[in-house]
Amino acid sequence: MKTINLDYAAGAPLDRAVLDKMISFFTEDYGNPSSGHSLGDKPRKAMEEARQNIALLIGADSKGIVFTASASEANNLAVKGLIKAGKKKGDHIIASAVEHFSVLNQLKSLQKEGYKVTLLPVDSYGAVNPEQLEKAITDQTILVSIQTANPEIGTIQPVEKLSALARDKEIPFHTDASAAAGWMELDVEKMGVDLLTLAGDQFYGPKGSGALYVRRGVRLMPLIEGGIQERGLRAGTENIPAIVGFGEAAKVARENLEERSKKFAALRDELKESLFNSIPHLHLNGHPENRLSRNLHVSVSFVEGEALLMRLQMAGIYVSSGSSCTSQALKSSHVLTALGLSPELAQGSLQLTLGPESKAEDIPYITEQLGEIAALLRNMSPLYHQYLKEENSNA
Repeated sequence: MKTINLDYAAGAPLDRAVLDKMISFFTEDYGNPSSGHSLGDKPRKAMEEARQNIALLIGADSKGIVFTASASEANNLAVKGLIKAGKKKGDHIIASAVEHFSVLNQLKSLQKEGYKVTLLPVDSYGAVNPEQLEKAITDQTILVSIQTANPEIGTIQPVEKLSALARDKEIPFHTDASAAAGWMELDVEKMGVDLLTLAGDQFYGPKGSGALYVRRGVRLMPLIEGGIQERGLRAGTENIPAIVGFGEAAKVARENLEERSKKFAALRDELKESLFNSIPHLHLNGHPENRLSRNLHVSVSFVEGEALLMRLQMAGIYVSSGSSCTSQALKSSHVLTALGLSPELAQGSLQLTLGPESKAEDIPYITEQLGEIAALLRNMSPLYHQYLKEENSNA
Protein backbone atom coordinates (compact mmCIF):
# COMPACT_ATOMS: atom_id res chain seq x y z
CA MET A 1 0.00 0.00 0.00
CA LYS A 2 1.16 3.53 -0.79
CA THR A 3 2.28 5.36 2.37
CA ILE A 4 2.66 9.12 2.78
CA ASN A 5 3.99 10.69 5.97
CA LEU A 6 2.53 14.11 6.81
CA ASP A 7 3.54 13.96 10.48
CA TYR A 8 7.23 14.84 10.38
CA ALA A 9 6.91 17.16 13.36
CA ALA A 10 6.36 14.09 15.52
CA GLY A 11 9.36 12.23 14.15
CA ALA A 12 11.72 12.50 11.19
CA PRO A 13 14.64 10.46 9.85
CA LEU A 14 18.21 11.55 10.43
CA ASP A 15 19.89 13.41 7.63
CA ARG A 16 22.44 10.98 6.17
CA ALA A 17 25.30 13.39 6.84
CA VAL A 18 24.19 13.56 10.48
CA LEU A 19 24.23 9.79 10.87
CA ASP A 20 27.66 9.52 9.23
CA LYS A 21 29.04 12.12 11.63
CA MET A 22 27.66 10.29 14.68
CA ILE A 23 28.69 6.69 14.01
CA SER A 24 32.32 6.73 15.19
CA PHE A 25 31.32 8.20 18.55
CA PHE A 26 29.35 5.05 19.36
CA THR A 27 32.17 2.61 18.76
CA GLU A 28 35.60 4.18 18.21
CA ASP A 29 35.69 7.67 19.69
CA TYR A 30 33.80 6.64 22.83
CA GLY A 31 35.86 8.53 25.38
CA ASN A 32 34.49 10.86 28.03
CA PRO A 33 35.07 14.53 27.16
CA SER A 34 35.81 15.21 30.84
CA SER A 35 38.70 12.71 30.87
CA GLY A 36 42.20 14.07 31.37
CA HIS A 37 43.77 11.58 28.96
CA SER A 38 43.77 11.41 25.17
CA LEU A 39 40.64 9.25 24.84
CA GLY A 40 38.65 12.34 25.77
CA ASP A 41 40.31 14.61 23.24
CA LYS A 42 38.29 13.81 20.12
CA PRO A 43 34.89 13.71 21.88
CA ARG A 44 35.69 17.01 23.61
CA LYS A 45 36.74 18.66 20.35
CA ALA A 46 33.66 17.29 18.55
CA MET A 47 31.37 18.55 21.30
CA GLU A 48 32.78 22.08 21.04
CA GLU A 49 32.50 21.97 17.24
CA ALA A 50 28.84 21.04 17.64
CA ARG A 51 28.35 23.86 20.12
CA GLN A 52 29.81 26.28 17.59
CA ASN A 53 27.56 25.02 14.77
CA ILE A 54 24.46 25.35 16.91
CA ALA A 55 25.49 28.86 17.97
CA LEU A 56 25.97 29.86 14.32
CA LEU A 57 22.44 28.68 13.51
CA ILE A 58 20.99 31.25 15.92
CA GLY A 59 23.63 34.00 15.74
CA ALA A 60 24.89 33.33 19.25
CA ASP A 61 28.17 33.04 21.14
CA SER A 62 29.00 29.34 21.47
CA LYS A 63 29.74 29.87 25.18
CA GLY A 64 26.02 30.47 25.65
CA ILE A 65 24.94 27.02 24.40
CA VAL A 66 24.01 24.52 27.13
CA PHE A 67 23.25 20.97 25.99
CA THR A 68 20.19 19.15 27.31
CA ALA A 69 18.42 15.89 26.49
CA SER A 70 15.37 17.57 24.93
CA ALA A 71 13.61 20.85 24.27
CA SER A 72 11.33 20.10 27.24
CA GLU A 73 14.34 19.94 29.54
CA ALA A 74 15.71 23.14 28.03
CA ASN A 75 12.37 24.88 28.65
CA ASN A 76 12.40 23.68 32.24
CA LEU A 77 15.95 24.90 32.76
CA ALA A 78 15.02 28.27 31.27
CA VAL A 79 11.86 28.82 33.30
CA LYS A 80 12.48 27.10 36.62
CA GLY A 81 16.20 27.74 36.48
CA LEU A 82 15.68 31.48 36.11
CA ILE A 83 12.79 31.67 38.58
CA LYS A 84 14.72 29.88 41.29
CA ALA A 85 17.77 32.06 40.70
CA GLY A 86 15.75 35.27 40.88
CA LYS A 87 12.98 34.43 43.33
CA LYS A 88 13.73 37.43 45.56
CA LYS A 89 13.14 39.88 42.70
CA GLY A 90 9.45 39.17 42.14
CA ASP A 91 6.79 36.51 41.74
CA HIS A 92 5.06 37.21 38.41
CA ILE A 93 5.57 35.25 35.17
CA ILE A 94 4.06 35.98 31.74
CA ALA A 95 3.60 33.48 28.92
CA SER A 96 1.19 32.99 26.04
CA ALA A 97 -1.83 30.72 26.14
CA VAL A 98 -0.45 28.66 23.23
CA GLU A 99 2.89 27.64 24.71
CA HIS A 100 4.04 24.03 24.67
CA PHE A 101 3.02 21.96 27.70
CA SER A 102 6.67 21.87 28.81
CA VAL A 103 6.19 25.56 29.64
CA LEU A 104 2.51 25.59 30.65
CA ASN A 105 2.74 22.66 33.06
CA GLN A 106 5.72 24.26 34.79
CA LEU A 107 3.68 27.38 35.32
CA LYS A 108 0.88 25.35 36.92
CA SER A 109 3.42 23.88 39.34
CA LEU A 110 4.88 27.30 40.09
CA GLN A 111 1.41 28.68 40.81
CA LYS A 112 1.05 26.06 43.53
CA GLU A 113 4.24 27.44 45.04
CA GLY A 114 2.72 30.93 45.17
CA TYR A 115 3.90 32.45 41.92
CA LYS A 116 1.47 34.54 39.88
CA VAL A 117 1.04 33.66 36.19
CA THR A 118 -0.49 35.65 33.35
CA LEU A 119 -1.28 33.76 30.14
CA LEU A 120 -1.65 36.23 27.31
CA PRO A 121 -4.51 35.63 24.85
CA VAL A 122 -3.85 35.29 21.13
CA ASP A 123 -5.78 36.52 18.12
CA SER A 124 -7.66 34.25 15.72
CA TYR A 125 -4.37 33.45 13.96
CA GLY A 126 -2.60 32.50 17.19
CA ALA A 127 -0.41 35.62 17.54
CA VAL A 128 0.23 37.61 20.71
CA ASN A 129 -0.54 41.35 20.58
CA PRO A 130 2.44 43.32 22.01
CA GLU A 131 0.00 45.73 23.63
CA GLN A 132 -1.37 42.85 25.70
CA LEU A 133 2.14 42.09 26.96
CA GLU A 134 2.80 45.74 27.79
CA LYS A 135 -0.37 45.89 29.89
CA ALA A 136 0.45 42.63 31.67
CA ILE A 137 3.94 43.62 32.88
CA THR A 138 4.14 44.67 36.54
CA ASP A 139 6.97 45.64 38.86
CA GLN A 140 6.91 42.04 40.10
CA THR A 141 7.36 40.41 36.67
CA ILE A 142 10.53 38.31 36.60
CA LEU A 143 10.18 36.41 33.32
CA VAL A 144 8.40 36.56 29.97
CA SER A 145 8.28 33.31 27.97
CA ILE A 146 6.73 33.39 24.48
CA GLN A 147 7.48 30.87 21.74
CA THR A 148 9.03 31.84 18.41
CA ALA A 149 6.52 29.80 16.40
CA ASN A 150 3.71 27.48 17.35
CA PRO A 151 4.52 23.82 16.62
CA GLU A 152 0.87 22.95 16.01
CA ILE A 153 -0.57 25.72 13.81
CA GLY A 154 2.73 27.19 12.58
CA THR A 155 2.07 30.85 13.43
CA ILE A 156 5.23 32.92 13.95
CA GLN A 157 5.16 35.34 16.88
CA PRO A 158 6.42 38.97 16.74
CA VAL A 159 9.28 38.10 19.10
CA GLU A 160 11.37 41.20 18.41
CA LYS A 161 8.53 43.54 19.42
CA LEU A 162 7.64 41.43 22.44
CA SER A 163 11.20 41.09 23.72
CA ALA A 164 11.77 44.86 23.34
CA LEU A 165 8.96 45.51 25.82
CA ALA A 166 10.54 43.14 28.33
CA ARG A 167 14.01 44.56 27.77
CA ASP A 168 12.79 48.10 28.47
CA LYS A 169 11.74 46.86 31.91
CA GLU A 170 14.92 44.77 32.36
CA ILE A 171 12.88 41.56 32.45
CA PRO A 172 14.50 38.38 31.05
CA PHE A 173 12.82 37.04 27.91
CA HIS A 174 12.75 33.36 26.97
CA THR A 175 11.55 31.96 23.66
CA ASP A 176 10.91 28.34 22.79
CA ALA A 177 12.27 28.16 19.24
CA SER A 178 12.23 24.38 18.98
CA ALA A 179 9.67 24.41 16.15
CA ALA A 180 11.33 27.33 14.34
CA ALA A 181 15.06 26.59 14.46
CA GLY A 182 16.31 25.15 11.20
CA TRP A 183 13.26 26.44 9.31
CA MET A 184 13.56 30.22 9.58
CA GLU A 185 16.35 32.69 10.16
CA LEU A 186 17.04 33.21 13.85
CA ASP A 187 19.45 35.66 15.45
CA VAL A 188 19.38 36.05 19.22
CA GLU A 189 20.77 39.59 18.96
CA LYS A 190 18.10 40.78 16.51
CA MET A 191 15.43 38.92 18.45
CA GLY A 192 16.60 40.47 21.71
CA VAL A 193 16.12 37.25 23.69
CA ASP A 194 17.98 36.16 26.81
CA LEU A 195 17.11 32.47 26.64
CA LEU A 196 16.25 30.34 23.58
CA THR A 197 15.30 26.67 23.35
CA LEU A 198 16.26 24.37 20.47
CA ALA A 199 15.57 20.73 19.56
CA GLY A 200 17.82 18.85 17.15
CA ASP A 201 15.21 16.32 16.07
CA GLN A 202 13.06 19.07 14.57
CA PHE A 203 15.56 19.62 11.72
CA TYR A 204 16.69 16.06 11.00
CA GLY A 205 19.01 15.65 13.98
CA PRO A 206 18.80 12.87 16.58
CA LYS A 207 16.00 12.51 19.08
CA GLY A 208 17.10 13.26 22.63
CA SER A 209 19.17 16.28 21.58
CA GLY A 210 18.27 19.72 22.89
CA ALA A 211 19.96 22.93 23.91
CA LEU A 212 19.32 26.18 25.72
CA TYR A 213 20.98 29.41 24.70
CA VAL A 214 21.76 31.52 27.77
CA ARG A 215 22.81 35.13 27.29
CA ARG A 216 25.90 36.14 29.23
CA GLY A 217 24.96 37.57 32.60
CA VAL A 218 21.70 35.61 32.95
CA ARG A 219 21.77 33.51 36.12
CA LEU A 220 20.14 30.08 36.27
CA MET A 221 19.87 27.46 38.98
CA PRO A 222 20.62 23.96 37.66
CA LEU A 223 17.80 21.42 37.66
CA ILE A 224 20.22 18.47 37.64
CA GLU A 225 22.99 18.78 40.19
CA GLY A 226 26.16 16.75 40.21
CA GLY A 227 29.31 17.39 38.22
CA ILE A 228 30.54 20.52 36.49
CA GLN A 229 29.43 19.64 32.97
CA GLU A 230 27.88 22.45 30.90
CA ARG A 231 29.29 25.14 33.18
CA GLY A 232 27.57 23.50 36.15
CA LEU A 233 24.12 24.06 34.62
CA ARG A 234 23.45 20.47 33.53
CA ALA A 235 25.30 17.70 35.35
CA GLY A 236 25.85 14.26 33.84
CA THR A 237 28.12 12.67 31.23
CA GLU A 238 27.34 14.24 27.88
CA ASN A 239 25.63 12.18 25.17
CA ILE A 240 28.37 12.80 22.64
CA PRO A 241 26.81 10.97 19.64
CA ALA A 242 23.57 12.96 20.04
CA ILE A 243 25.43 16.22 20.54
CA VAL A 244 27.62 15.60 17.49
CA GLY A 245 24.55 14.77 15.41
CA PHE A 246 22.75 17.85 16.70
CA GLY A 247 25.67 20.02 15.67
CA GLU A 248 25.88 18.49 12.20
CA ALA A 249 22.13 18.90 11.71
CA ALA A 250 22.49 22.58 12.68
CA LYS A 251 25.30 22.99 10.15
CA VAL A 252 23.27 21.37 7.36
CA ALA A 253 20.20 23.43 8.28
CA ARG A 254 22.16 26.70 8.25
CA GLU A 255 23.77 25.96 4.89
CA ASN A 256 20.44 25.00 3.29
CA LEU A 257 18.05 27.24 5.22
CA GLU A 258 16.81 29.49 2.41
CA GLU A 259 16.57 26.71 -0.17
CA ARG A 260 14.84 24.32 2.25
CA SER A 261 12.33 26.92 3.44
CA LYS A 262 11.39 28.01 -0.10
CA LYS A 263 10.99 24.42 -1.25
CA PHE A 264 8.68 23.43 1.59
CA ALA A 265 6.67 26.67 1.48
CA ALA A 266 5.97 26.12 -2.23
CA LEU A 267 4.97 22.50 -1.64
CA ARG A 268 2.80 23.44 1.33
CA ASP A 269 1.02 26.13 -0.69
CA GLU A 270 0.42 23.68 -3.52
CA LEU A 271 -1.09 21.18 -1.08
CA LYS A 272 -3.23 23.89 0.52
CA GLU A 273 -4.55 25.08 -2.85
CA SER A 274 -5.40 21.54 -3.92
CA LEU A 275 -7.25 20.74 -0.70
CA PHE A 276 -9.21 23.99 -0.52
CA ASN A 277 -10.16 23.91 -4.22
CA SER A 278 -11.42 20.32 -4.01
CA ILE A 279 -12.90 19.84 -0.54
CA PRO A 280 -15.71 22.05 0.76
CA HIS A 281 -15.98 23.33 4.32
CA LEU A 282 -12.27 23.44 5.16
CA HIS A 283 -10.91 25.99 7.63
CA LEU A 284 -7.27 27.11 7.77
CA ASN A 285 -5.81 27.40 11.27
CA GLY A 286 -2.90 29.73 11.95
CA HIS A 287 -1.72 32.74 10.00
CA PRO A 288 -2.15 32.34 6.21
CA GLU A 289 1.31 33.75 5.44
CA ASN A 290 3.33 34.36 8.61
CA ARG A 291 3.79 30.69 9.42
CA LEU A 292 6.40 27.93 9.35
CA SER A 293 7.20 26.78 5.83
CA ARG A 294 6.49 23.08 6.38
CA ASN A 295 3.26 23.46 8.38
CA LEU A 296 -0.35 23.24 7.20
CA HIS A 297 -3.14 22.99 9.77
CA VAL A 298 -6.77 22.61 8.73
CA SER A 299 -10.13 21.85 10.30
CA VAL A 300 -12.60 19.72 8.37
CA SER A 301 -16.06 20.93 9.33
CA PHE A 302 -18.75 18.49 10.55
CA VAL A 303 -16.36 15.60 11.22
CA GLU A 304 -14.16 14.48 14.11
CA GLY A 305 -10.38 14.51 13.85
CA GLU A 306 -9.65 11.10 15.31
CA ALA A 307 -11.98 9.43 12.80
CA LEU A 308 -10.26 11.35 10.00
CA LEU A 309 -6.86 10.30 11.31
CA MET A 310 -7.79 6.61 11.46
CA ARG A 311 -9.40 6.59 8.01
CA LEU A 312 -6.41 8.39 6.50
CA GLN A 313 -4.09 5.87 8.11
CA MET A 314 -6.08 3.08 6.46
CA ALA A 315 -5.36 4.87 3.17
CA GLY A 316 -1.63 5.01 4.02
CA ILE A 317 -1.57 8.73 4.92
CA TYR A 318 -0.12 9.57 8.33
CA VAL A 319 -1.15 12.84 9.99
CA SER A 320 -1.75 14.08 13.52
CA SER A 321 -5.01 15.32 14.96
CA GLY A 322 -5.61 18.60 16.73
CA SER A 323 -7.24 16.78 19.60
CA SER A 324 -5.84 14.48 22.24
CA CYS A 325 -7.39 11.39 23.76
CA THR A 326 -7.90 11.34 27.49
CA SER A 327 -9.21 8.44 29.55
CA GLN A 328 -12.88 9.42 29.36
CA ALA A 329 -13.19 12.18 26.77
CA LEU A 330 -11.84 13.68 23.59
CA LYS A 331 -10.30 17.02 24.52
CA SER A 332 -9.63 19.81 22.05
CA SER A 333 -6.13 21.16 21.68
CA HIS A 334 -5.45 24.09 24.01
CA VAL A 335 -3.99 25.95 21.02
CA LEU A 336 -7.18 25.68 18.97
CA THR A 337 -9.26 26.62 21.99
CA ALA A 338 -7.11 29.74 22.43
CA LEU A 339 -7.81 30.69 18.79
CA GLY A 340 -11.51 30.77 19.60
CA LEU A 341 -12.45 27.80 17.44
CA SER A 342 -15.73 26.13 18.29
CA PRO A 343 -15.37 22.67 19.88
CA GLU A 344 -16.87 21.10 16.77
CA LEU A 345 -14.36 22.76 14.45
CA ALA A 346 -11.45 22.11 16.79
CA GLN A 347 -12.27 18.43 16.99
CA GLY A 348 -12.10 18.11 13.21
CA SER A 349 -8.57 19.45 12.87
CA LEU A 350 -5.54 17.90 11.18
CA GLN A 351 -1.90 18.92 11.41
CA LEU A 352 0.05 18.25 8.21
CA THR A 353 3.83 18.59 8.47
CA LEU A 354 6.02 18.11 5.40
CA GLY A 355 9.38 16.38 5.42
CA PRO A 356 12.22 14.99 3.31
CA GLU A 357 10.07 12.47 1.44
CA SER A 358 7.21 14.88 0.70
CA LYS A 359 6.65 15.49 -3.01
CA ALA A 360 4.16 17.20 -5.30
CA GLU A 361 3.27 13.91 -7.00
CA ASP A 362 1.51 12.79 -3.80
CA ILE A 363 -0.82 15.79 -3.58
CA PRO A 364 -3.56 14.43 -5.89
CA TYR A 365 -3.75 11.20 -3.86
CA ILE A 366 -3.85 13.10 -0.54
CA THR A 367 -6.59 15.38 -1.86
CA GLU A 368 -8.62 12.50 -3.28
CA GLN A 369 -8.45 10.42 -0.11
CA LEU A 370 -9.17 13.27 2.29
CA GLY A 371 -12.09 14.39 0.12
CA GLU A 372 -13.62 10.91 0.00
CA ILE A 373 -13.13 10.33 3.72
CA ALA A 374 -14.57 13.73 4.63
CA ALA A 375 -17.63 13.06 2.46
CA LEU A 376 -18.12 9.62 4.02
CA LEU A 377 -17.88 10.90 7.60
CA ARG A 378 -20.12 13.88 6.88
CA ASN A 379 -22.83 11.57 5.62
CA MET A 380 -22.80 10.01 9.09
CA SER A 381 -22.72 13.36 10.90
CA PRO A 382 -25.88 14.81 12.48
CA LEU A 383 -24.18 18.21 12.44
CA TYR A 384 -23.75 18.08 8.68
CA HIS A 385 -27.33 17.02 8.04
CA GLN A 386 -28.54 19.83 10.30
CA TYR A 387 -26.40 22.25 8.31
CA LEU A 388 -27.88 21.01 5.00
CA LYS A 389 -31.38 21.34 6.41
CA GLU A 390 -30.76 24.94 7.42
CA GLU A 391 -29.17 25.71 4.06
CA ASN A 392 -32.15 24.33 2.17
CA SER A 393 -34.61 26.21 4.34
CA ASN A 394 -32.75 29.47 3.71
CA ALA A 395 -32.50 28.92 -0.03
